[in-house]
Amino acid sequence: MDQDSGPHPLTSVLIVDDTPQNLTILGELLQPLYKVRVANSGERALRIVGSTPRPDIILLDVMMPGMDGYAVLERLRSDPETHDIPVIFITAMNATEDEERGFALGAVDYITKPIVPAIVLARVRTHLELKRARDRLASQNDWLEQEVARRMSENLLIQDLSVRALACLAEARDNETGHHIIRTQAYVDLLARRLANHERFHQALVGPRLGMVVKAAPLHDIGKVGIPDAILLKPGRLTPDEFEVMKTHPAIGAEAISRAMDQALAQADNKMAAQAGEAFSFLKVAHEISIGHHEKWDGSGYPTGLSGEAIPVSARLMALADVFDALICRRVYKAAMSIEDATAIIAEGRGRHFDPDVVDAFLSRRDDFVEIARRHADPEQGE
Repeated sequence: MDQDSGPHPLTSVLIVDDTPQNLTILGELLQPLYKVRVANSGERALRIVGSTPRPDIILLDVMMPGMDGYAVLERLRSDPETHDIPVIFITAMNATEDEERGFALGAVDYITKPIVPAIVLARVRTHLELKRARDRLASQNDWLEQEVARRMSENLLIQDLSVRALACLAEARDNETGHHIIRTQAYVDLLARRLANHERFHQALVGPRLGMVVKAAPLHDIGKVGIPDAILLKPGRLTPDEFEVMKTHPAIGAEAISRAMDQALAQADNKMAAQAGEAFSFLKVAHEISIGHHEKWDGSGYPTGLSGEAIPVSARLMALADVFDALICRRVYKAAMSIEDATAIIAEGRGRHFDPDVVDAFLSRRDDFVEIARRHADPEQGE
């Protein structure tokens, strides 16, 4: 019998018994079919199991001096590395309560002494086949989990690219914005993470909601695709009438998102509609941001004049991010404002233009805002 003889093409069986005669009988029975390793104590058995390669199955005597079979099995089941090795108890005991105890600890079977060779071989073969089946199933499950994760990652990437493409479409029609969508998304991310555990914001930013808010941020100006070029691309300040037209872009964007959801639902069967929850949750956040990012805390914003808590949290974050970026960036009708002056304007808007807590979050992370603005500065602005 081979105790530590190295690689062997056959399945490995570990026999644990403190009686040399029993080790010999079982070893000679199993040796022609399996690689047999033996241990004459519980402690020795655990050392063998802790080495590699580990046995595929263990025949374990119950009554041994020192560490008995029950104690060995408890140790095996408590270690994730050995938890799934099938253990068959070999014992002279045949009381029902002894079997119940062994099964409760995780033994897969009992063989009573004196052994019957045909029964031993049949039990070992059966439990090895079951182990191989479980291993194959576990391997398939691992593959399936990896495949699901891969496909989910691909779907998320496609979603991200689609959002970015739509945002860039709006940006392409407004050649003043440069890296505006990149910066404002990063600003929203900073604010959302800062406020995620705040009692007033937690529900709106809990779990996947925070990621949706950040991902949807680039769509805030998607409605600008519906603004006439003569107004959108005007090289100077807008007239009051032109500004009224410009003020319709939040509603245009929100309406486009609503139509997209309605059309998708109309074309989906019941199963697809039931599975569209996360995608629709994301689009609802995008709708909030589009329609609400020009609303003001005091109700003087547009397009609907919402105020205070009636303004969605996502839109409140976007409002500050959008204004800060507009202040520090050059436009055809104005020069870029200094960080200090822009900060002062944001602070002055606390409780009027902006949610007070959002302003506080901005002030606490202002240096990070500045770093984002520097890193993603428009090419013509430089560092």
